[in-house]
Amino acid sequence: MSKTWGVIAATLISSNAIAASESTPKLCSQYLQPISWQPLSSLPKNAIDIQADDVEMQGKDSAEFSGNVVINTNKMSLFASSALIDKKQSLLNATGPLRYQDHFSDVNANALYADLDNTEINLLGADYQLTQQLGHGGAEKLSASDSEISLINSSFTTCPTEQPFWALEADNITLSKHEGWGETHNAVLKILNTPVLYIPYFTFPIDDRRKSGMLMPKIEPSSRYGLEVVIPYYWNIAPNYDATFSPRYMSNQGLQLITEFRYLTEQHSGLLGVEFLEKDDSEPQLKERYLVHWNQQSYLSDNWRLSFDITNVSDDNYLTDLNSSYANETGTQLDRTAVLSYLGEYWISDIKLQNFEVLGDHTESYAALPQITWRNRKAYSALGIDFNLQGEFSHFSNDTLVITEATRFHVEPKASVSINNYAWSFLSEISLLHTRYEQKGDFAGTDYQSDVSRTLPKVRLHGQLNFERDTQFFALGGTQTLEPQVQYLYTPERDQKSIGLFDTTKMQDDFYGLFREQRFSGVDRIAQANQITLGATTRLFDSKNQERFNFSAGQIIYLEDDVKPSAQSFDNRTNYNALFAAQTMVHWHRRWYFSAGIQYDADAKELIESHTTLDYKGDNNKLVQLNHRYANDVSGYEIDQVGLFSSLPINDNWQMVASYHRDLTTGRSVEVFAGVRYESCCWAIQLTGKRQIETDLNRTIHQDDAQFDSSIGISFVLKGLGGKSNYDIEQVLQQGLFNYRRPYFLNN
Repeated sequence: MSKTWGVIAATLISSNAIAASESTPKLCSQYLQPISWQPLSSLPKNAIDIQADDVEMQGKDSAEFSGNVVINTNKMSLFASSALIDKKQSLLNATGPLRYQDHFSDVNANALYADLDNTEINLLGADYQLTQQLGHGGAEKLSASDSEISLINSSFTTCPTEQPFWALEADNITLSKHEGWGETHNAVLKILNTPVLYIPYFTFPIDDRRKSGMLMPKIEPSSRYGLEVVIPYYWNIAPNYDATFSPRYMSNQGLQLITEFRYLTEQHSGLLGVEFLEKDDSEPQLKERYLVHWNQQSYLSDNWRLSFDITNVSDDNYLTDLNSSYANETGTQLDRTAVLSYLGEYWISDIKLQNFEVLGDHTESYAALPQITWRNRKAYSALGIDFNLQGEFSHFSNDTLVITEATRFHVEPKASVSINNYAWSFLSEISLLHTRYEQKGDFAGTDYQSDVSRTLPKVRLHGQLNFERDTQFFALGGTQTLEPQVQYLYTPERDQKSIGLFDTTKMQDDFYGLFREQRFSGVDRIAQANQITLGATTRLFDSKNQERFNFSAGQIIYLEDDVKPSAQSFDNRTNYNALFAAQTMVHWHRRWYFSAGIQYDADAKELIESHTTLDYKGDNNKLVQLNHRYANDVSGYEIDQVGLFSSLPINDNWQMVASYHRDLTTGRSVEVFAGVRYESCCWAIQLTGKRQIETDLNRTIHQDDAQFDSSIGISFVLKGLGGKSNYDIEQVLQQGLFNYRRPYFLNN
């Protein structure tokens, strides 16, 4: 069962319990009490209002009422055939058929006796209905007080129908109004009136507060794990601390323990997860297999922040073999980062410690220990010119590469003039980039040097025009815009072969990337530039100012052959001399959304990358998404894949989901997922099946050698016994190698 975070007065809020409001509203709203009981507004405090057809006094302190007796106090109402009140002893006896109501319950019973001073009420032969949440049943004796309801020889169910799908029958059931939980002794769980399980002691929620206890188990057979059974236990340590222990049995691997500890204080919030498998029967050559994940965010003061995210695994194939919610099974590295941030009045600075655990046969990354960056929070202005300064100091280390250690100092002052108007904007910038390196290692036979300094200027001019007009295009009766833009970028040539690559990689070549002032992340490579970028965007807005269509296209024009990417690239496969990029979005109806993008090398007449997505999203979790993506070179392979996500509700109770992805290059499916779910106001069951390519980071697998994993899973929830039924269809469709991504709507 998933848990979510919330912060209210430094208290953890978790979804380990279920209340009536958490049940599917469309399914259960008809069964909820529309109006809870309220006392008479004109009734004085501690007074008793009695109405009856006949009254017979029995001395000064007692009276017997008969015929349509109605008794009201500030805490309850009673409708009975007859009633006897002893004022001296504060006792009330009533015979039925009678009806009793208070803030928490609505009860039909045969008889009642109560102590009015202590507000203790006992009802015999009771049929009760909780009014603050779903829950009803019968009891030989029902005792109610301000704090709890006690049921003797009783039953309880959250199923609203007269013939419930499930019910608990017990010698004793106690419902705590203050704690929000119920507990049973000597209970029998019945499904369709058939006993299925004897439970000596059991607790369950009656509202949305948390309590320690068993969560719903997971049962899923698969070709990889065999029979997989997960039985989680939730420990509610304190309002701001909790933990979950999840023994996971896999018939092919063995017994794994998955634990998670969460904490929340005024200054810190975090999560510590530990997974441990002492012996993997499917990998006998391996010793203990484990994963440790620690994530924390800290607000040390108004100016200082601290965060860290650390994940460590025992072996490269841990994630692909065992999976984990803390990392992606298809990832090739684990990030370990700690950042101390200072947010001052004039300066912002980050002190970062970072290294990576590289999984599989990949080049080890450099560790940055530390990396200190700073920048001014607000530009200094003089004579209409804005002056900014940013810089960085970093120390890198990696014993497995030629450059084993390196220290980098970078400083970048910038002067800029910007003009912003409704109809146009213009930005001119000039920067001076100075970087100094001290590098250590055995540089024999390489171009690397121990001490390197590099200084070069950078000039960027960017202008944009904004046109708009009224239009009837698409019969929208709205506005069309045209936003042409042009950029000139100049950076002189510098020989950078003597500098290593520590945290630098080529960035994405999309439409927005055409107008970046650099082609690489980091500063180890600053590309020579003498180029003009031309581009334009047009948009259509309807009469309600909602964007219905846009189209953007642009291309870089290199003014010299020496500045073309292929002439200065450190990776010729990912550079194109005449890159054309375009993208579009069509949102012609609130339920339909189309998006597409393309990157094309106009010089070589070669398609580089493309993507297309068509979405339909209706009511009641109805959605269909068709997508296609193409890339001409991903680790030496061509990627040409089509995909389908769908959710098809049959009615209010039945829902079907499916996803399918096929590789057109190899002519085979790469992932198939299907599921069906039945959900009522009382219970829910979900059956899923999937087949997907396995990942093995211990060896190189070619496309023709791929192996598949198939599995079938089933989950079953009895609502009101600790199971959560909040069904998120988008979350279900993210359980795989290919995740469903909801379209982005600016006006949502």
